Amino acid sequence: MSDERLLRQGHYARKQLFSRNAVVAWSHRRRFARARDLVTPYAGGTLLDYGCGDGTFIALVHELFAEATGTDIDDAQVAGCTQRLGSLPRVRFVPLDRFANATDRDRYDAIVCMEVLEHCPSDVQPRIIRDLARLSRPGGVVIISVPIEIGLTLVVKQAVRAAAAASGLTEYVHRERYRPAEFARMLMAGKESQIERPSTTATTAAGATVRFHGHKGFNWHLLERLIEGAFTIERRLYSPVPVTGSWLNSQVWFVCRKPMNDLSASARAPN
Repeated sequence: MSDERLLRQGHYARKQLFSRNAVVAWSHRRRFARARDLVTPYAGGTLLDYGCGDGTFIALVHELFAEATGTDIDDAQVAGCTQRLGSLPRVRFVPLDRFANATDRDRYDAIVCMEVLEHCPSDVQPRIIRDLARLSRPGGVVIISVPIEIGLTLVVKQAVRAAAAASGLTEYVHRERYRPAEFARMLMAGKESQIERPSTTATTAAGATVRFHGHKGFNWHLLERLIEGAFTIERRLYSPVPVTGSWLNSQVWFVCRKPMNDLSASARAPN
């Protein structure tokens, strides 16, 4: 089976990389291309995709690494990835709870955590960041991306989402909507700006109860402070059009380094 056919079988890939909406497809293809560029310098080492979803990124970059591991909180996602992509060389998918008692084998040269933390409640985000620090080798790289949902970018995104829904893309029909005051606050958002974020409770295939958010009300600046408490942020990058900075871009990227001194990043991560 061809690599593209494997990719198209993934539910996120179908909605993103292969979306019928040209803007959606272009933006997400640029996002994955940016991620591949960022991990390429660590080729030959070990890679962890934390929050791997349908395994799209692993499928796109596995050939670069001595071992590529995907993990997700949803055991059904992990099982689906194993069934579809587990035959790829040097690839494995494991449930997230497998890392509760990590050994030296469970520390990676490169970790990516893409489009995950914006969905986590504020009391869960510090735990995820501690996990990323704990699973990174000293001096290892941790690459985090989250969406930009403030400023003019929010205007563009909401317009694209509305157009996608109008064109018949069902995944955008029930998109999150803002009241006028909420929209104005996030349009003019500063580094401390917040609005109430709707949350959803779901049960995983293993019976665990999880809470999560959509994109509404996410302010990446608040997360940045948590990341700075655990890592040295070496670079901040943006996609899909890097030259415009945080203006009119879909994602912000943090290229982070775990300190190599005795004061470990996991110890310094916020509680």
